[in-house]
Formats: sequence, structure tokens, C-alpha cells
Amino acid sequence: MGLVIDTSALVAAERATTRWDEFLARLGGEPGLLPAIVYAELLVGVELADSPARAARRRAKIHALVARLPIAEFTAEVAERWAQLYATLSRLGAQIPSNDLAVAATALHLGYGVLIGPRNEGHFRAVPDLRVEVLAG
Repeated sequence: MGLVIDTSALVAAERATTRWDEFLARLGGEPGLLPAIVYAELLVGVELADSPARAARRRAKIHALVARLPIAEFTAEVAERWAQLYATLSRLGAQIPSNDLAVAATALHLGYGVLIGPRNEGHFRAVPDLRVEVLAG
């Protein structure tokens, strides 16, 4: 088992000023990883920073995180799982955001659960067979 970390969990941890080591300790010993799309979403925060200093701070935090968590690539196998999930959810009338669908597909492909932020993004629960863990307050 393991946990794929969603952007919502990372943002919540950062807002709580949790150090990455403290955050990772909250995984309860399960291995964690970042889907490539989550890494991209974090980098958007660098690109949208309102100053070069803020961009540099954000980039440094991201580098510190990826030094501790591997990045899972969006492989052909994950893309196939993404397409299957898209079709399944479409038939159920339960579409979820494409980036979150990539997170879910990565988790399912690897046999992992997904860790989401404390706001409990319910749309992940629409994904069949996906274990969803909510980051405690």
C-alpha cells in the first residue's frame, strides 16, 4: 500500500506551516509519491508568483518536497487507466476534474490510495475502488 499525494493535501500542509518532514510523518509509514500532474500544479504556483522572491521561495519548497517524495510519471499504462476511468465516470454522470482524474488513475495503477486535503474533495469518492484518505486538520 501507499499514498498518492493530491495538491489539496500539500496546500493544506503548507498553509498550516507544516515542515515537509512533519507532513510525511503523518502518512503513518505508508510510502508516498507525487503524480506528475501534482508536480505541475505546484509549479503553476511558481509561475504565478507575484514577485521573483516569492517564486524562488515556492520553488525551494517544491525542491525540498521532491527530494523526499518520488514523482510518478504519467505513463502509457496510467493514461489507459485514465481513459477507462473517464469512460466509467462519464457513463455514471460523475465526471471529476481532469487533473484529479490523473491523480486517481495514478493511484489505482499503482495500487495506492490518494491523500486529499481536509476540505475532503468528495469527487474523488466517485472513483470506483479508490481508497481516499483525508489529511487530518
